[in-house]
Amino acid sequence: MPHSTSDADYQHADLLRMGRAHNYAAWQRRLVTPWLGRRVLEYGCGLGNFTAALLDRDMVVACDTEPQFVDVLRQRFPERANLLGFAGDTLSSEFPALSQYELDSCACLNVLEHIGDDEQALQAIAGVLKPPGTTVLLVPAFPALYGPIDRRLKHARRYTRKSLVDLAKRAGLHVRHVQHVNFIGFFGWWINAHLLRLEEQSPSQIEIFDRWIVPVMSRVEQIVPPLFGQSLLAVLQKATLA
Repeated sequence: MPHSTSDADYQHADLLRMGRAHNYAAWQRRLVTPWLGRRVLEYGCGLGNFTAALLDRDMVVACDTEPQFVDVLRQRFPERANLLGFAGDTLSSEFPALSQYELDSCACLNVLEHIGDDEQALQAIAGVLKPPGTTVLLVPAFPALYGPIDRRLKHARRYTRKSLVDLAKRAGLHVRHVQHVNFIGFFGWWINAHLLRLEEQSPSQIEIFDRWIVPVMSRVEQIVPPLFGQSLLAVLQKATLA
């Protein structure tokens, strides 16, 4: 989650672009929400593109390091008694107090790659969840895809399946599920990174991908999980003693 004003402005523009990708957002919801419980921490809520899918829950704590994003969220969903905004990160002194809300799960989507100490972040998130404390991650995959868009978005890294599993183990978490997502996006991101050298995804790229590719690809991947993809989906839980 970027911290400087210019970074926040760029992220704001990227979130607005992706907010128009309605089929992709629906696909994310189908992938993520079945793993979540009734009292959810959304770590890295941005402008609330995913938050809207959680408002049928008993409690949603929407967290972001950018106070202006949390303000936008409150304006989008006023008078929601089950929605709490929190401006800060896992290093904030107030973060551990979120445990008072008896949260059972966390959605952390396209956020962990921004964090320098991702192990600390995962441990802190797990620390405010009541057992078994499910954390659902969506992160960019394959370091070979890293390019100008990643740098502009302040991605510290892209993950492999092994590096993500190893990270979870170091954080004391059990890996319940992990899969690659978006195999066609793998090729598109590589082209953008290494051939076109783009610093941002164009609206036309997003529209074509969302309108024509996602509806078909999401159904195919539901039947045949891909061996590789642009992203990794992981479901982690607190490790239990034998």
